[in-house]
Amino acid sequence: MMFSLLLLDRGKKGFTLGKIQIYLILISVMTAWGFNVVATKVLVENFMPVTMTAARIFVAGIVVFIILFVMKKVRKLTKKEWVVVLVGSLFNVVGHHYFLAVGLTETSASNGGLILGIGPLLTAIMAIVFLGNRLTWIRVLGFLLGIIGVSLIVLQSGEGLSGISFGDLYVFLSVFMQALSFIMINKVSHSLDPRLMTGYMLIMGSIILFGISLILEPSGIHSMFQPTSTKIWVVFFASAIVATAFGQMLYNYSIGKVGAAEASIFINLNPFFALVGAVLFLGEKIGLTHIVGFIFILFGVLFGSGAMEEIIRKKNEKKSLKVTQGSIP
Repeated sequence: MMFSLLLLDRGKKGFTLGKIQIYLILISVMTAWGFNVVATKVLVENFMPVTMTAARIFVAGIVVFIILFVMKKVRKLTKKEWVVVLVGSLFNVVGHHYFLAVGLTETSASNGGLILGIGPLLTAIMAIVFLGNRLTWIRVLGFLLGIIGVSLIVLQSGEGLSGISFGDLYVFLSVFMQALSFIMINKVSHSLDPRLMTGYMLIMGSIILFGISLILEPSGIHSMFQPTSTKIWVVFFASAIVATAFGQMLYNYSIGKVGAAEASIFINLNPFFALVGAVLFLGEKIGLTHIVGFIFILFGVLFGSGAMEEIIRKKNEKKSLKVTQGSIP
């Protein structure tokens, strides 16, 4: 991922990354985020969740600023940019992580997974409302295929939907806040480097989350200093540095390049990579339903991201070029 960041920096100096490269970067981010689900599951079993999340995000913020300092991207923000960062951190870091943690304690995994699966569709709708994006039938098909794929994966246990609860509402609020933050990042990405915005958002959000943890988890700090194995701390720092620091930087940068709606469709890959991580690190098994679900997700990404439209456009351009060349005497 560090290599990807260097490529992105070169992009500012004359080397422009195409959509295919951005899509590959997004897939690598989804791989890290999927594995991070397994990492988070391990961490919350050893630390108090809100306190641990605040600490993990703070470490990620420090790493982001170290990277940006090396890349000579650090600068002071204007008053207007501070407002944007504050609002972004409240939505993307505090709101999303807080409501997700609370929601998943009050609803079933199948319900929570389904609601998280509507994130790309919700982001696409917001992009239409706030950014004036055009929603084609191909992308609608992609969103629907993605939701079907995610649904197959999260419902494969056979538990089904257990009814709407306050937990469902909290998870929906977490998705809503994250989607809204993606739109915000998209809107300011032309004036404020998304990578710099990521660093400020992580630091500010972690401080706010830490304040919340002092109220909700009075013994949270003490839990962070309890004796634990070296492996747990390796998981903690890997989660903070790889998934959160590098992952957030690259994802937010990609939003600025391909748009919030296109980037968000890749989030549908998270359930699959989480399952792969569960197989590799927790010894769980993948069944036929998971494979079918992943196929739906792949086609969902292909159609919903705009990749299929790009392929069709290039194919039509080649046809037009051949016709033009054939008509020249």
